[in-house]
Amino acid sequence: MASRCSAALRVLSRPPVVARCSRTTYGVRRWASTEAAPSTSSAPPPPATSNDPVISRIVDDISGLTLLQAADLVTQLKTRLNIQEIAMPAASAAPAAAAPASDEPAAEKPKEKTVFNVMLEAFDAASKPKVIREVKALVPNLTLIEAKKFVESLPKVLRENLSKEDADKLKATFEGIGATVKLD
Repeated sequence: MASRCSAALRVLSRPPVVARCSRTTYGVRRWASTEAAPSTSSAPPPPATSNDPVISRIVDDISGLTLLQAADLVTQLKTRLNIQEIAMPAASAAPAAAAPASDEPAAEKPKEKTVFNVMLEAFDAASKPKVIREVKALVPNLTLIEAKKFVESLPKVLRENLSKEDADKLKATFEGIGATVKLD
């Protein structure tokens, strides 16, 4: 692989020769063909003409700027015209209908929690084997010994970032076999 890359770099680093023998490689032909004039299929549309000579002169001046000069122009125009940076949303839904005007402010509802962590806190001594089996079934790559150590080192998080329904199902399962589970 390295020898092919170095050979390609040597070929590409040579100055282009107009008339070359028949041993010209495909890569050089392709490279030489990309230096040709741009194709007419990707040519930009003709610019819109303006009757105002001042606008035409400004457009000509701006189009002759380098990228760094254009960036400096933008920052200077923002400071001189007092334009503030605002983040534009990437995609937005249709604007919502205006809320009816009322004299009193609407009471803010606290956000309902949608993501839960299920924590195993305690269990009955008689139900320890059932809890160990359930933990082992819950975590597939856990061995029986690791599941036993997990259960004996309580409190531990069983699952993280579960939806409300999944967290309630898991809590009901463990409470059904005699364990104490807490949702965070």
